[in-house]
Amino acid sequence: MKNSYNLRSIAAKAISQVLDQGQSLSTVLPGLQKSIADKDRALLQELCFGTLRVLPQLEWCLQQLMAKPLTGKQRTLHYLLMVGLYQMLHTRIPAHAVLAETVEGAVALKRPQLKGLINGVLRQFQRQQVDLMQRVENTDNRYLHPSWLLKRIKNAYPDQWQHIVDANNQRPPMWLRVNRQHHTREAYLALLIEAGIEAHPHPEYPDALRLETPCAVTALPGFEQGWVTVQDASAQGSVSLLSPKDGESILDLCCAPGGKTTHILEVAPKAHVLAVDVDEKRLLRVHENLQRLGLHAEVKQGDGREPHVWATGKTFDKILLDAPCSATGVIRRHPDIKWLRRDSDIAELARLQAEILEAIWPCLKSGGVLVYATCSILPDENSEQISAFLKLHPDAQLVETGSLNQPGRQNLPDAQSGDGFYYAKLIKG
Repeated sequence: MKNSYNLRSIAAKAISQVLDQGQSLSTVLPGLQKSIADKDRALLQELCFGTLRVLPQLEWCLQQLMAKPLTGKQRTLHYLLMVGLYQMLHTRIPAHAVLAETVEGAVALKRPQLKGLINGVLRQFQRQQVDLMQRVENTDNRYLHPSWLLKRIKNAYPDQWQHIVDANNQRPPMWLRVNRQHHTREAYLALLIEAGIEAHPHPEYPDALRLETPCAVTALPGFEQGWVTVQDASAQGSVSLLSPKDGESILDLCCAPGGKTTHILEVAPKAHVLAVDVDEKRLLRVHENLQRLGLHAEVKQGDGREPHVWATGKTFDKILLDAPCSATGVIRRHPDIKWLRRDSDIAELARLQAEILEAIWPCLKSGGVLVYATCSILPDENSEQISAFLKLHPDAQLVETGSLNQPGRQNLPDAQSGDGFYYAKLIKG
């Protein structure tokens, strides 16, 4: 039985919501996926994520193929064309199926009069594909990044920028975090092998396993029973540095969706954890993750700049501050970040981070540990942030992470390793 919906038109609408309305794909997709069959969900995700990953390449091709772009009320058809080009270039879907389904997308978008245009542009691309692909490689569009971000990465990493950009443009690896309350990593690795799933342990982070090939969580032994969680290796590194212990009072600030909250409790199930986030909706995910893993934390909605409102005079042995940031270290997982962020956001985010750090430092007990973490690769949010904080706070001592000249530790995204992530570990004198 043929579906009553057109997947390409749904993808075009999702891309429009990201590029024209500034919404993130992770907000847009779940609602759209509910309206389609289970078997089509993975393809919809591939079309949306893939198109946004290679957007400059597709945009450049359309500029060569059309005298003027589709704008205004026809803008969604522009994104439909991009979805068509993406399928031809980056999927194994046969060209005749791409053409038929994408042209039908114009009808689903209530623009049947543009079927001929969609068909003509896609057929023209088929004929010119080899030539166009050679020409686009001679432009900066080949890097698939906005120019402001490319410039910042080049400035910060003159020797490594190309490696970073290449890593950002790859599909992300799938990392697992083994729940040590149920199994050792070695024991769970044996269960994976038994299930025919190949995985590799991380050399540094003790709970992390990288799957050779990503798979559905339903295929993972004991996922529903809480034996394992999907979490990038670098994200796991912040809890390794925090080194939580039973009996400690621990604050997980900016905690949603709860990956680090649950990791803290797997390592130290008798710790007293307060998990705080400013976004009430995202706190639902924290509750879901705690429930699946059978763990307990006190969860509160609150602004990191106003601990007097939610901490009620309490002080903590340890604080994990996963600060709001540009997320430039996780672009391969969220390619829409490249098009949602603006250059001016970086200074604003750095200001917000400084305000949270300043507000939260008095909540740490003397001799306590604060781990500052971001999923950014930009120095403004990372080493420069911590450098400025250390100058203002003589009672803060940097340990285990870099030196005063280059404070903190910066992980860069890598195909075989974790995402881009920054950590600084501070002890209060």
